[in-house]
Amino acid sequence: MPQAPQKLRKQYVNSEYPHVVLRFEDGHEIVIKRGIGKTFDIYAGETVRLLAVFDPDARERELVATRKAEEFDDA
Repeated sequence: MPQAPQKLRKQYVNSEYPHVVLRFEDGHEIVIKRGIGKTFDIYAGETVRLLAVFDPDARERELVATRKAEEFDDA
């Protein structure tokens, strides 16, 4: 029987964009305003898309990066 993936506690600080959306593989999202950091749980090997939001009313998002769980800073 395969082992369950390891759960990690990571963090991200948004210092560049007005808003950043972290979109996880399972579909949930975390919105982070500029100058704010958030911690979150993530499974080892999971991929997260970082989307910049310049105008929250327009609902347009720009892909700025794709990261694996291990690339985020430890919380």
